[in-house]
Amino acid sequence: MKLELVLIPSATHGHLPPLVEFSKLLVDGHDHLSVTVIIIPPRQELHTPSLSSYISSLSTTSRDRLRFIILSHADRSTNADTEPYSLSYTESYKPSMKATVAKLTDPVRPGLSKLVGFVVDMFSTQMIDVANEFDVPSYLFYPSSAAFLGLQVRMQYLCDVEKYDVGELKDSDTELEVPFLTRPLPAKCVPSVIVNNELPVVLSHARRFQETKGILIDTFAELEPQAVKFISGGDSPLPTVYAVGPVGLGSVDDKQTEILRWLDDQPHSSVVFLCFGSMGGFSEEQAKEIAIALERSGYRFIWCLRRAAPTGPPREFTNLEKVLPEGFLERTKEIGKVISWAPQRAVLASPTIGGFVSHCGWNSILESVWFGVPVATWPLYAEQQLNAFEMVEEMGLAYMAAEETRTEKIVCLMKKDSDVRDRVQKMSEKSRVAVMDGGSSHDALVKFIQDVTDNIYG
Repeated sequence: MKLELVLIPSATHGHLPPLVEFSKLLVDGHDHLSVTVIIIPPRQELHTPSLSSYISSLSTTSRDRLRFIILSHADRSTNADTEPYSLSYTESYKPSMKATVAKLTDPVRPGLSKLVGFVVDMFSTQMIDVANEFDVPSYLFYPSSAAFLGLQVRMQYLCDVEKYDVGELKDSDTELEVPFLTRPLPAKCVPSVIVNNELPVVLSHARRFQETKGILIDTFAELEPQAVKFISGGDSPLPTVYAVGPVGLGSVDDKQTEILRWLDDQPHSSVVFLCFGSMGGFSEEQAKEIAIALERSGYRFIWCLRRAAPTGPPREFTNLEKVLPEGFLERTKEIGKVISWAPQRAVLASPTIGGFVSHCGWNSILESVWFGVPVATWPLYAEQQLNAFEMVEEMGLAYMAAEETRTEKIVCLMKKDSDVRDRVQKMSEKSRVAVMDGGSSHDALVKFIQDVTDNIYG
């Protein structure tokens, strides 16, 4: 009997690609398992050309036992709320999601598979209701850190049970004793999505995590031992946790671009790479400060620079000559490249990259670890403050890029014989072992697939 899993991602840069890569692992891991990924289109304020291009490419990359179905804005049952973090947008796709899944399970459809479960993204928990209507279990895909999952669970308990006022943390010097870290968490490192007006949405999703049969998290036990132990332990309210990461980093697009060809001509570990994610942008003043720090450091560099926008994704600067210090581009033309976009994974895979100045999105952290590149942290939004703290204080794999010492941090970052670089190299080896046969993440994936099949055979 063929078994069918439905995967429902969140259509954002940080969430969709990991789940797509995970879907490939599933079909490779079981000969009788088929996977259908049903994609809700991105909200307008999160739409970017690169995301649209990626989603469009999926419709042509379906293969045996793996298909992608892309819903359209016309499939919404109602107009979605205009608030960026509202729950109603995903809610409005429930009827079309139910109809789409019903077609998959139609008895007259050729090659019918038995529906065995849903895997929903951490921001698509409303679709648990659709799984319930089909009387199948739901699982959660969590493409962020175990520490952030631990914090969500902790905050949900504090707010719902102890009636804690999270607003007290904003601009506070408080340190929180948290069971998912080995040291206190400063209030300033609590993610902005928790201390700002997005908290009700964060809590709503966290409550629903406990309704699932299991949680698949894109991390590995060796990277976050304390956090994985907490969320998997008997004191956690969560269901079974499968640490299956890092997901999908074993291959790199070898398509040569101008920036990759330039990298090939640079000395080993000589280039610092600055990249701040799909939503990371800067003001003109900030761009000038970064340029000054780069030039003073004297290192070769690739710098992905875009202008921060009041709403939505950042945009390209129209005239870098006017934005950056006078003569900067001319003085650094032999050693540096200022661009708006780069193939991040391919860049980090280059042996000429010696350091990474990053916003600390979780995918970027996993990539830096996988390729053994030390990080200088520059968190900007979402849960990146927590990720940065964990990288620096808990893991010892990064430097904090403090504003007043950025040139010095770049110099530290690029040292060839630093303790941080040594720890990153060792963790890189552990990340690769984790996904091999017998590794912790590979074993977790096998266990998940077995648990799914037990829904039918158990």
